[in-house]
Amino acid sequence: MKFRKLTQFRAGRIAIVAVPVAIVASLLGAGVANGAVPVAFAVSGGQFQIGASKLDGTGFSQYSGVALDAKGVPHPVAIANIGSAKLSDLCQSVVQQTPLGKLGLLISAGGGGNPAVATDLQIGMTDLQGDATFKNIRIGVDASAVKTAAKGTAGDFAQDADSLTITSLKQTAWSTQAGTFALTGMHMQLTAGTTCF
Repeated sequence: MKFRKLTQFRAGRIAIVAVPVAIVASLLGAGVANGAVPVAFAVSGGQFQIGASKLDGTGFSQYSGVALDAKGVPHPVAIANIGSAKLSDLCQSVVQQTPLGKLGLLISAGGGGNPAVATDLQIGMTDLQGDATFKNIRIGVDASAVKTAAKGTAGDFAQDADSLTITSLKQTAWSTQAGTFALTGMHMQLTAGTTCF
C-alpha cells in the first residue's frame, strides 16, 4: 500500500500537539514506567504558563518524558524540541503561595513586531492549545529516530516535522531550556497572581 507524502497537517484547537489526549496520557504513563527520557534538570514544585500570539519554528520533534523534582518525584511530560523558534508577544507566568500570600512572576517579551528568538528549545509540557500547521509531519515515528538532535527512547511513540506554526499559543509546562533565548524588550515583574491566560 502506498501512502501519499503528507506535506502539511492542520489541527484546530489542539492539546499536546496534535495527538489525542487519551493516547498521550497512556503513552506518558507507559513512558514513566519504562524510564522515559528525563528532563535535564530538577524542576520546581509547580508548573508555569507560556503564551504567545504566534510561534514559528523549524526542526520539531515530540516524545514522552519525565520531569523529576528535587525530591525525586516524577512528573510525566511531553518533551517538545524545536531547533529554532520565533515567539511573538511572549508571556511567561508562574504563581505560588508564599508566607506573604499569592505571589507571581510575569515576564513579557517579543512585542512590537520583534519576536523573541530561541535555539535548541526543549519544553517539558503537560498541555498545549493553539491553531497549528505542521509541514512534512511524521506521526508514529520511533522516538530514537526523530529528525532532531535530541531523541527519545527506542520503541517509544514520537512525531516530528520540518516546521511548525502555532497561533494563539497557550502552554502549561514543567520545564523550558534553550541553547540561546533572546528576549527582545523583556519586562519582568512581581504580581499578586497575574497569569498569561
